[in-house]
Amino acid sequence: MTTETQRSVASEDSLAEDRGYRNSLTKIEPYGIEHIPDVERHGKPSSQFFLWFAAGMNFPIVVLGFSATYFGLPFWSAALAILAAGLIAATIMGYLSGMGVRLGVPQQMQARGPLGFLGNLLPVAYVNVFAGIGWAAVTVILGGQAIALLSGMPFWVSALILMLLQLGVAVMGYNLIHFLQRVLSIILFAGFVFITVVALAQGKIVNSVNESAEGFAGIGGWVIFFGYFMSFIIAWMPFASDYSRYLPNTSANRRGAGVFTMLGNFVTLSWMGILGVLLGATATTDDAIGALKDLMGPWAIVGMGIVALSSFTQNFLNVYGGAISIQTMGVPVKRHTAVVFICAASYLVALWGQTGFNDGFTVFLNLTAYFVAPYVMVLICDYVLGNRRSERGLRELFDKSRKVEWGFVAWAAGVLGSTPFWISSLYTGPIAAANPQLGDLTFYVGAAIAAAVYLVTYRLPRLSRRPALTAGQDA
Repeated sequence: MTTETQRSVASEDSLAEDRGYRNSLTKIEPYGIEHIPDVERHGKPSSQFFLWFAAGMNFPIVVLGFSATYFGLPFWSAALAILAAGLIAATIMGYLSGMGVRLGVPQQMQARGPLGFLGNLLPVAYVNVFAGIGWAAVTVILGGQAIALLSGMPFWVSALILMLLQLGVAVMGYNLIHFLQRVLSIILFAGFVFITVVALAQGKIVNSVNESAEGFAGIGGWVIFFGYFMSFIIAWMPFASDYSRYLPNTSANRRGAGVFTMLGNFVTLSWMGILGVLLGATATTDDAIGALKDLMGPWAIVGMGIVALSSFTQNFLNVYGGAISIQTMGVPVKRHTAVVFICAASYLVALWGQTGFNDGFTVFLNLTAYFVAPYVMVLICDYVLGNRRSERGLRELFDKSRKVEWGFVAWAAGVLGSTPFWISSLYTGPIAAANPQLGDLTFYVGAAIAAAVYLVTYRLPRLSRRPALTAGQDA
């Protein structure tokens, strides 16, 4: 890419110039939402496997698998739901990661193309900033509870220790996160192998349907359970490109990033989810952390230590991605300043949300995915059909004068059109309430509506009155 083009794709605040970051582990990352220039591109696509593998070795997925007993699902049925959801969602995640290699900007910045600057504010504010804070709080709650159970220290102290350590890494940024995820993936692999062996030895596999289970709803329960695992990866989708955008832009790297991202997500979602099913069948409590402590017996200190350590791998990404989202909204702060805000906010949310965690977690997970699924569908449609890969298409991402575009209409239609299918303790739509046997169809309806509206509108004159992009157009 030429110097002129690099300047054209600069952020609102600075040029995407060579700042000598490369693969340094000791420098604070100088880039935020800017396009990463060719001279700063580095790394191998295999890094995506370790990053997402480490992020997936995390107890929230075990909590989702733990819920299989609530729906009365037999082991084989629950495992099938987990594997199917993981394969579908992880494949989409891989495609989004490849987009980051090609475009060199964060995922949520890419959405400025089809939605416009103002049109992107609402989904970024809710989907990305809210999700970044919420997910950081979720993992701090679980990690803090594990430390508190072992040490006896107050939860607010254990949670604060975790958050401060995570803040330091997120401030340093992209390179240090990738390095630590590689190291932690090895440690957590050994730790969760040990937990799995103990669970297999001490636990039990239940292969019969429990129709007396509190949440039993036949096939509807299976669909909801399947949706939990879809929504877990869907919640990560607005951040996929954030961690691949430094890779050199070659076809091999785009393919490799996609494959390794898919594998990292699929393997860990499947493993941790099925481990959760096994744990739930053995548990005598509805508290997943307490159930793990009981199951591990004399090895509880090891199990709780692994859970606490695993909170780091996910929160590095939560805090980093949330900070990028704040910049995407046009807030004039440096990335590391935004990191401090996300950490402080998530710590307060963790203190507030530590009680009644299981119910609050599934509500948060579903609502986030309800908003993300149409958002991701519009992103993919724009990348495939909207000529976003042209140089002019890339420059448009930094044009704040494009306030609202048809992509926002498609996203809003997907969200609003799917509300009759919502299933939540906050709101259950009329179609879902009248047909519980259907389970939760919200993600699929929302994405389908968004795609349909995008296909109908993307060739229309733009709402911003800017000229449309055409294939191969670089000017």
